[in-house]
Amino acid sequence: MEDIDAIAVLQDPVRRRLYEYVAAQDHEVSRNQAAEGTGVQRTLAAFHLDKLAAAGLLETESRRLTGRSGPGAGRPAKLYRRAAAQHEFSVPARDYRTAADLLAEVAEAARLDAELQEAARRRGRAERGDGRPEGPEAVAELLAGRGYEPRLEENGAVIRMRNCPFHALSERFPPLVCGMNLALLEGLLEGAEGVRVRMDAKPGLCCTVVETSKNNEN
Repeated sequence: MEDIDAIAVLQDPVRRRLYEYVAAQDHEVSRNQAAEGTGVQRTLAAFHLDKLAAAGLLETESRRLTGRSGPGAGRPAKLYRRAAAQHEFSVPARDYRTAADLLAEVAEAARLDAELQEAARRRGRAERGDGRPEGPEAVAELLAGRGYEPRLEENGAVIRMRNCPFHALSERFPPLVCGMNLALLEGLLEGAEGVRVRMDAKPGLCCTVVETSKNNEN
């Protein structure tokens, strides 16, 4: 029931807005920042942020934002960031995770990387349909719809993704699943002018990065 309880916490619209704001940041967020970013009162933001933390959706830490210590440094601020834990549920219970683990284990043992990547490209093309995203914002919107939580950097020249939809599998079978993920995105963005997907694994981020036309002029 823990996953159901955690997801139920997001039914409150203010709480959900605060969660989405914190999750979209690439750094810890204070109560003041969350309140200003979502347009709610600080006391209300603090109440809902602590509810989200209690449900396991946010993680917290206390730190002095001034960087000083000792007398006169001020009280530590409570900071929030999205929790790394994954929450999901289905009714009645389904065990897709075990099936995915077993299929990945067999595919890796049989060295079916190339076949899996080609299937992923086909799936990406099918999900893309006839549309072609134009511009970094449109690409980011398409990626957001797939759950990647994209973040535009370098004035839109680079799009990094804060979430990997296949995170649990990629931890167990990194070459197999990251190669599949890259191929899926290649198919999804195929035909989008001036867009290139490449591997660029960094801690806490998706193993792929999207570069737009500003990095692909040559």
